[in-house]
Amino acid sequence: MKFASAKLLPLLFCLLLITRLQAAEEPKLSQLPVPLSNNAVAISHDEGGPRIFSFMGIGPKKTWDAVTTSTYEMDPSTGKWTEKRPVPGVAGRLAASAVALHDQVFIFGGYVLDAQAGETTVPDLNVFVPAENRYYRGQDIPVPVHDAVVGLYRDRYIFLIGGWSTAKNAAVRNVQIYDTDKDVWMQGTPIPGTPVFGHAGAIIGDTIVYVDGAYKNPSPAGPKFFASNECWAGEIPTSKRKKKVDITKIEWSRLPPHPGNARFRIAAGAGPLDKKAGVIYFSGGTDIPYDYNGIGYDGKPAEPSPITFALDYLTGEWETFGEDTPEPTMDHRGLLVTHRGLVIVGGMEKGQQVTAKVTVIPGIGK
Repeated sequence: MKFASAKLLPLLFCLLLITRLQAAEEPKLSQLPVPLSNNAVAISHDEGGPRIFSFMGIGPKKTWDAVTTSTYEMDPSTGKWTEKRPVPGVAGRLAASAVALHDQVFIFGGYVLDAQAGETTVPDLNVFVPAENRYYRGQDIPVPVHDAVVGLYRDRYIFLIGGWSTAKNAAVRNVQIYDTDKDVWMQGTPIPGTPVFGHAGAIIGDTIVYVDGAYKNPSPAGPKFFASNECWAGEIPTSKRKKKVDITKIEWSRLPPHPGNARFRIAAGAGPLDKKAGVIYFSGGTDIPYDYNGIGYDGKPAEPSPITFALDYLTGEWETFGEDTPEPTMDHRGLLVTHRGLVIVGGMEKGQQVTAKVTVIPGIGK
């Protein structure tokens, strides 16, 4: 290893000082205007600079009438939220998934909660255009799901992996692929393991990664659902010598267990990918599958895990970043990787309390 020369040291000191001053000048990210949990989140990186979005979710009462259609947008350069046009529909939704692509945000599925009818998964694909504060409808999801893993591939295709469908009264194995250019759906190779919902993951490079979630108890005795400890990677075919390939033919393989217990509704998101970097981060969640109110299907209150961990895309190895993450949360639909660190928007804190906090886990995700 070569050390910097004496002539370079003053320059390096100045650069470090400038970087620290720039970080100090960045405004604090404000709390959400209202407490929200199980809200769909996304971050865009268009020409106007990054924007953070929160769609729908459930409020502090944690009842069917506390589910909202609200949309909020934050400009990180000011740290302030702006309320936008609500997501279309007669009712708000829980457990939807969102992905930002260029100047649009795609919002998939979720379920409507009704006092009499219970949960109903919806097939809706709503596309939000922030610059015009309007939505348009995309092609419905072929198999409606909620609590699915979502990932963006090659700035065109959005993968919707697994999830629960009330139409089938089951977690599904479907890998549904939406072509944003053509507004059409394709079906990919199904997930090979136990069908789950409330799992967590992302796409990074040509690889799908998902972990954990909940699966249905096959026995009539005991809790309705258990936490899964399965971790999977799916390789998406890539083009070779300009030959066209079928991206629906996914090759699945099992990953070793991640640090900590199996968990439900972890916050997860992919880090920047270049020739030397690429990480999927996971934080929070709980080891007790639960209903929308935070009470487990076994009748026990669920509590968030303080563990934050990651999978390195290049080495395939798990790494624990912290076993005592301050103010941990659960009930998430995503995690946002920014230059400040990992950003978690809303969720449930200890005691199943819905929060408006925007938590930044610094020092990683850069």
